[in-house]
Amino acid sequence: MKRSQPLTLAAAVLAISVGLAAAGWAASIAAKTSLQDVSEGLTCQCGCGLTVANCNHPQCEFAVPVRTRIDGMIAKGMTRPEIIAWFRTEYGEKVLSAPTTEGFNLVAWIMPFAVLIAGAAAIFFAFGRWRSRAPISPVAPGAYDPELKRRLERELRERI
Repeated sequence: MKRSQPLTLAAAVLAISVGLAAAGWAASIAAKTSLQDVSEGLTCQCGCGLTVANCNHPQCEFAVPVRTRIDGMIAKGMTRPEIIAWFRTEYGEKVLSAPTTEGFNLVAWIMPFAVLIAGAAAIFFAFGRWRSRAPISPVAPGAYDPELKRRLERELRERI
């Protein structure tokens, strides 16, 4: 049994090494900036309402030069956040395909979830109130309130 312990330790070290190498490889792939990735983050300004990557105008006056400029920036070694920041400075926030998570734009990210949670809470409490009400018990045949019977007879006599 003592012989299997070094083998188990070696297998564990090998598994950890392979895992770390795979994680490093995945991180290096994720860190690479691509034209598609960057152009998905920018909205085309020609009026089509699509991203620069998806603009369907073959000779678009905005998307075609922007794609060329993005290629040049990637060739210079700029990262996606740097390129997006440059376009944000150049054209303003309207060029971003998603609102930033700072300042008033934070409301655009929080509000849908807040409304969803508030609606779910309202439904939960409404169902709770409906379930907590006592059921109406049916009146047994022949059972009546003597006071109501006297009042009914008096009103009928007065009308006749």
